[in-house]
Amino acid sequence: MMDRTDLSAVRQPISTANGLPNAHYIDAGVYAEEREALLMSGWSGLGVAADVPEIGDAVPVTFLDIPLLMIRDKSGTVRVFQNICRHRGMILVDAPRKIEGAIRCPYHSWCYSTEGRLVSTPHVGGPGQNTADGIDRGLLGLIEVRSHIWLDVVWINLSGDAPDFETANATLLARWAEFDKPVYHGGADSRFELTVNCNWKLAVENYCESYHLPWVHPGLNSYSRLEDHYHIEEPGLFSGQGTWVYRQLQGKDGARFPDFDGLGEMWDTAAEYISAFPNVLLGVHRDHTFAIVLVPNGPEQTTEHVHLYYAQPETDADLRARNTAQWKTVFEEDIFVVEGMQRGRHAPMFDGGRFSPAMDSPTHLFHDWVAERMCASRARAQAAE
Repeated sequence: MMDRTDLSAVRQPISTANGLPNAHYIDAGVYAEEREALLMSGWSGLGVAADVPEIGDAVPVTFLDIPLLMIRDKSGTVRVFQNICRHRGMILVDAPRKIEGAIRCPYHSWCYSTEGRLVSTPHVGGPGQNTADGIDRGLLGLIEVRSHIWLDVVWINLSGDAPDFETANATLLARWAEFDKPVYHGGADSRFELTVNCNWKLAVENYCESYHLPWVHPGLNSYSRLEDHYHIEEPGLFSGQGTWVYRQLQGKDGARFPDFDGLGEMWDTAAEYISAFPNVLLGVHRDHTFAIVLVPNGPEQTTEHVHLYYAQPETDADLRARNTAQWKTVFEEDIFVVEGMQRGRHAPMFDGGRFSPAMDSPTHLFHDWVAERMCASRARAQAAE
């Protein structure tokens, strides 16, 4: 049985490496370590800006057991705050709603602007006294979480000390610079959720490789075959797969989604699918993109929030519905695989498995990233003791 703290076998070349030990998928203690080292220290996906499309829209989100609030402020900027009052830690917003004036705490009615400023503290100094010594409103605004929007994903850095998003993800932004333009959410028919009984990392691992295509996705493989795919690997940042054969969806009258402007020739037939570490899965095509934000619900369950985007704000409703249904079928086909691997992680003699040097390198790269981050985190903790 592998030592849950021993990652030396993971950090070997792919021809001799083992996968991550079982504990990284089923152990609450290791999950807590990964929460800090993998999900809080860098830029994780929280949601999408389309969740708060209009000024004043506010959506509470629980991420890693932390109560957060996504809100579009009066200037149209999407912000993320800790969803708690600075007075007694009361949850401020418990369901999606529009903030017409201020964010009011339901407990003692302290009020905050949509930019997070504390603007009202009724009776804080006694009946009828709305100010008090020691209550400095300028110091008691909502606790804001660093955030950045790219491809409409709301990325957050909970630790507060990661490099700027553009710096940390410069390589990915450069790779997909042609898609750095407005994308338009398809609306209610272009979003869905899948809750799967597996560790969030298994969803990443499955997404970033094409090896399983012939057996798990026979429909997709019928025209975009295994041999049409290539690996995408950027150590320490992202991994995934691309295909040279992308078939556009077509309506009965020959209608298709409009293409994004200014794309290079490769995108006439190619598409790419990248796992942006730690928890965002992205896909780009000539006529649409999608984002999947993985939200862990503990070590053995994950909710996948799926959103589809287009090059224009108005697209054919029937085509959108068909596109959503098509992708939902593909992603649902993966459920038995990731759930089966999760159950397999309870087999005590499993050593993390071995990799195909030819087919599994994107997954091995992700494992190496996890191991490197975990080893660095443990080294810092040991040095601080």
